[in-house]
Order: sequence, then structure tokens, then C-alpha cells
Amino acid sequence: MNLSQFNNILRQVFVLPVVALLVVAGALYVQIRGSNVTVNLIQESDARISQATLLSKLIVDEESGLRGYETTGDTRFLQPFYEAESHLQTEIQNLDNMAGADADQKHDIADLKDEHQTWQDAFALPVIATVRGGGQTNDVDLNLHGKVLMDNVRHDLTDIIQKAEASRARRIALWHRQVHSLLLVLLALALGMGVLIGLFTRSRLHAVSAAYRGSLDILGRRAEELYQSEQQLRTTLESIGDGVITCDAEGRIQMMNPVARELTGWSQTEADGRRLEEIFRIVNETTREPVETPVAKVRRLDRIVGMANHHTILLRKDGSELDISDSGAPIRDKAGNTIGIVLVFRDITMERKTQEALIANEKLAVAGRLAATIAHEIHNPLDSVSNLLYLMRNGASPEESVHFMDMAEQELTRVTQISRAMLGLYRESKAPVVVDLKEMLEEILLLMERRLSDLGVTTTTEMPEPIEVCAFPAELRQVFTNLITNAAEAAGQGGQVKVSIVPQCASVGANGQKLQPGAIITIADDGMGIPDHVQPHLFQPFFTTKGEHGTGLGLWVSRGIINKHGGAISVASDTSDASHGTRVSVFLATDPIINAGGD
Repeated sequence: MNLSQFNNILRQVFVLPVVALLVVAGALYVQIRGSNVTVNLIQESDARISQATLLSKLIVDEESGLRGYETTGDTRFLQPFYEAESHLQTEIQNLDNMAGADADQKHDIADLKDEHQTWQDAFALPVIATVRGGGQTNDVDLNLHGKVLMDNVRHDLTDIIQKAEASRARRIALWHRQVHSLLLVLLALALGMGVLIGLFTRSRLHAVSAAYRGSLDILGRRAEELYQSEQQLRTTLESIGDGVITCDAEGRIQMMNPVARELTGWSQTEADGRRLEEIFRIVNETTREPVETPVAKVRRLDRIVGMANHHTILLRKDGSELDISDSGAPIRDKAGNTIGIVLVFRDITMERKTQEALIANEKLAVAGRLAATIAHEIHNPLDSVSNLLYLMRNGASPEESVHFMDMAEQELTRVTQISRAMLGLYRESKAPVVVDLKEMLEEILLLMERRLSDLGVTTTTEMPEPIEVCAFPAELRQVFTNLITNAAEAAGQGGQVKVSIVPQCASVGANGQKLQPGAIITIADDGMGIPDHVQPHLFQPFFTTKGEHGTGLGLWVSRGIINKHGGAISVASDTSDASHGTRVSVFLATDPIINAGGD
């Protein structure tokens, strides 16, 4: 059951009692309205009885006044008669109005009115006239006649009152029945609605209970799944080969996997709740200055921080040191707020030693390829010097000796240049220095002159002006020696190799990327080009297209050196018949950020 269904049940449970109350209220309204009608009718009957009683009193007053006047002849006794007579017709009319549309009552009232008028005309008025005229009214027949007429009036009046009382009694009985019915209806509605509400509520509660049990089952399964997932995650973290440290948003350690504990030398209990900087202490390999941790950098930048572009040293708890690479990433909640940070790091000590060994091996390979050329280049000038000295010792004239000395000096200068270039290729530098790229490339081409000649390759240069960069010269010489050698071997007999330097000013590229000031060194050949399926593998270690003559490390090492100098290297090749060839471009910034610790 979802929240919408639960809310719907709540609405039903709330609405049903309201509807039941409305039904009960409607039934009560109908019953009470009927009772009110009956009460109104009872009140009408009471009013008619009261009005008939009032008429009876007026008639009695009228008759009493007449009898007193008849007996005494005193006109003062006529006052009640006249007062009753003046109101009698009006009250009879009121009684008639109260009858409404009841024809039987109206008929009785009409009879009363006629009987009273007859008594008044046939007895009362003649008696008054006789007494006034001095006559006698003690005649028995006359008085009996008057009595009969008055008895008729009283009979009609009594009949009206009795009928009104009978109607009142019926209506009171009806009202009692209505009240009794109302009580029965209320009891029946209360029982019915109670049972209905109880059954409905019971069914809804059963539905909610079933849904609750279902939710408990689902929660139980999810809890079990969450537990299994947590166990799987914990097992994964325990088994992963890299060190993993999780911190809260403030940079305090929450969890360390076994590798992290092994690399840092701190146990989980010792590290819990402590700031990362206390446990994960890293310094720059060269300057030995503390380095900002990935967690601190993530907190500052609020984004994923990749592997550092410099080698860092991890100071373990026991004081020993490890070369590491590290990265960090924020842990976010559903709203995107950072609630924690995860740090991943690994020991690259053996990896660095392996890389250094491979680089040294590549240097030896370069030296081997150049050894014969350099020996020949040095041997030829030395032979020339020996011949010139022989000529000078065996009778050369002073003018010839001077000329021979100049020639010998030129040959020795060439030997010096070759030896200096050779020393520059392998002399290591502890810190980056200013390097003239034009001068370096010219020295490399001088060293390789014999090799290029043996391959039958023509070399052209386009280096209009000196460009200086801050770099490690021995490493750059190794890179450009590799690239020129590759280009010459690719060009083959009769081929051409072009070496050029183009300065780059600070600007914004077509894609909006900011371009640094520096130089682009391009080494191009007109060989057959590199097939498309080979190009993705060019910078992979131990991949070579030269068979036993190649180590597969040249381009890989070269890219590492260029990346170390904050530059970039790229290869573009074309295998079409019209414009085949390969072009390797190297960018070096004039003011680079150099990783002094290694490749």
C-alpha cells in the first residue's frame, strides 16, 4: 500500500461517520419536523378550545345581563349584555378563522352563529323591548322558549369544544407516537450506523494492517538487502588493493580499510574521529613541504580531485616514507550537499622504481644506437689531425704549417662539439634550467649527422629564432633524439625529415581553452605513415613496430618526460598516396609547472 492509498483509507474512515451523522441528522429533522407540525396542530386545537370557552363566557354574560334586567327592570343589568354582544360577533369570526378549511367546524360555527342570532332576535330583544315598555315578561312559555333557544346555543358551543378537545386528544396521541417513533428511529439509526461504521472501519483496519505487515516484510527484506549490501561493500573495501579513507564533511576520519591502515601505520581505533592531516601526512618529494591533502582540496573546490600531478611522500606513523598517488571525491546526499569525502591512495614506490629502470634501459638503447655513429664521428677528425701532424713534421713550409694547424683546430673543434653534445645527452640535472631549444636541436642533429647520412635521409630545419624554456636538458635531448631517430627510420632511403620550432603566444583557442605561451616543436617525415589500427597503441609501453630492433619504450618514455614538463605530445599520420607521412608535435611552455620528483 502506497501513501496515496493510505490517505484514501483515512478519508473514507473520516467521511463515513460524517455521512452517517448527516443521515441521522436528516432523519431527526424529518421526525422533528413532523412532531413540530403535530405540536402546531395541538396548539391550534388549544386555541379553538380557548376561543370557544371565551364565546361561552360571553354568552353567559349576555344571558345573565338579560335575566337581571328582566327581573329588576334596571338598565344597569344590560351593560354586560351589550358588552358581550359587542364582542361576540368578532370572537365568533375569530373562531371561524381558526377553523381554516375544516368544513365540519365551519358548519358547527355557522350553526352556533345562527342559533345565537335566533335567540337574540326571538327572545332577547323582544324581552328588552317588553321590559322597557312596562310589560310583563314572566310568562312561562316565553321563558321556556328562550331557554330552549339558549340550550341550542350551548349545545352547539359544547359540540364545538368537544370536537376541538377530541381533535387535540388525537393530535397529542399522534405526537406521542411520533416521539416514540423518533426514539425507535434514533435507536435503529444508532445501531445501524454503529454496526456499519464498525464493519467498515474493521475492513479498513484490516487493509491497513495487511499493508503494515506487508510494509514490515518489505522493510525486513530491504534491511536484509541493505545489510548484505553493507557487508558486500565492507568486504569490497577490505579486499580492494588501494587504501581507502572516508571522512565526514569536516575532514574527520570515519573509516579506513586494511590497506589504508597498513600504509599509514595507524589502526582504525587510533584514527577514529581524528583529522585526516594527523593521520595522512604527505609532503612534496623535492621541497619536503607539507602538501594539501585531497580531502582538503575537495572541501575547497567541492568537486572530484584526480591523481596529483606531482609525486608525494606519505610519512607513516613509524617515520618511514612511501611514494604514493592519491585522489579524492565528495560524498553527496540526495539534495547534492556534501556529507563526506572519500580518499583513495596507493603505494607507487615499486612502480616508480620500475619506471626509472625502464627509462634507464631506454637511455642505454639510445646510447647503443648512437655509439657507432659517435665513435666514427670522433675517429674521422682524429685521423685527420694525425695526418696533418705528420705533414707538419715532414717538411711542411711555415705557410703550410699554419694552414694545417687551422685545419687541425677545426677537426678538434668538431670533436669537442660531439663530446659536449654526448655529455649533455646523459648528464643529469637536479633542477630545471633554462634551455635554448634551437641550440639543443642543432646539437642533436650534429650528433646524428652520420646516422642520418647512412640512412640516406635529408634533414631540413626551420628554427628562425632562439626560444628558451625551463626544463631538464638531458631528458629533452633524450626525447628529441628518439623522435628524430624514429622519423629518419620511417622516412627511409631518400626520405626527408623536417625539424621546426614555432613560438606560441598566450591566447584563447577555438574551443575557448586558454593557450599558454611557449613553443611547438614539430618533427615531420615523408615516410609511408602509421596505419590507423596502430596509432591508438603508439604510447603504450613495450609496443613496437620495429621487431627485435625496438624496445617499445621510446614514445612511452617521451610522453612521460613531456608530461613531467607540463607539456603535450601528439602524433598525426597520413597513409594516403598523395600526402603520406607522420608529424610529431611537442608543446613546451615557456614558464611551465614542472614535476621535479619524477616522470
